[in-house]
Amino acid sequence: MDIREVFGVGKQFVIGMVHCLPLPGTTGYGGSVEKIYAQAVQDALTLEESGVDAVIVENMGDSPFGVAMDLSQRIALAVATQKVRDAVKIPVGVDAAFCDWEASLTTACYTGCQFVRIPVFVDTVEFYGGFITPCARECMRYRHLMGMDHIMVLADVQVKHTNMVLPHVTVEQSAKNAADCGADAIIVTGSAIGMETPIEMIQRVKKVVKLPVIAGSGVNARNIGEQLKIADGAIIGSSLKEGGLLSNPISGQLVKEVLAGLGR
Repeated sequence: MDIREVFGVGKQFVIGMVHCLPLPGTTGYGGSVEKIYAQAVQDALTLEESGVDAVIVENMGDSPFGVAMDLSQRIALAVATQKVRDAVKIPVGVDAAFCDWEASLTTACYTGCQFVRIPVFVDTVEFYGGFITPCARECMRYRHLMGMDHIMVLADVQVKHTNMVLPHVTVEQSAKNAADCGADAIIVTGSAIGMETPIEMIQRVKKVVKLPVIAGSGVNARNIGEQLKIADGAIIGSSLKEGGLLSNPISGQLVKEVLAGLGR
């Protein structure tokens, strides 16, 4: 399957989030890696059976986040990703939060995944853990040198849960910079998890890039039709969980309700 066709302009693709429970080495770790792996696999299967086009495996339970993961997190995320990859037939991606691009790409390479999400690609941002500087050069160089050009890079611009250090940089400029640096798709988000991505911001980005533009937060059963009239795809997580609680398993019924907004 050519992932670039799945994530094409105008395709109205939906990527479901597989939020791992807290991994070893983090404050919330519950003591059982098998429970982490079992929920990740079950969530991926539920998403696939309910009709999403792809899934991303992410260490969303690991808050408070650092810029990069430690060794135990990296290994646990890689194992979880491999188990998900073995369980489903749809494309699988990796997001090593907060912005461990090296872990994302390496995990994707050795588990046979087709794409990664890079939250801080061309922007300089501040978050509760400090400052994050752009990784585009190192990320794309590493992808090429490791023979991973087939792995798509989905790059956020002015990503949620951060503040721009240079607020005069427009979202249009960030999007153009990401495209110029080799991103394969652009992700636009609201200000936080579950916050709707402003339609106006999606439109602004669509005007300046020819790449697929993805709504990266706040897509739900009520707004998916409107969002994907403009955006080419959506990444959906919290609205697929009972009560919006990220640690809850994926609800197949909620997935179907969201996809019904696209007539699926």
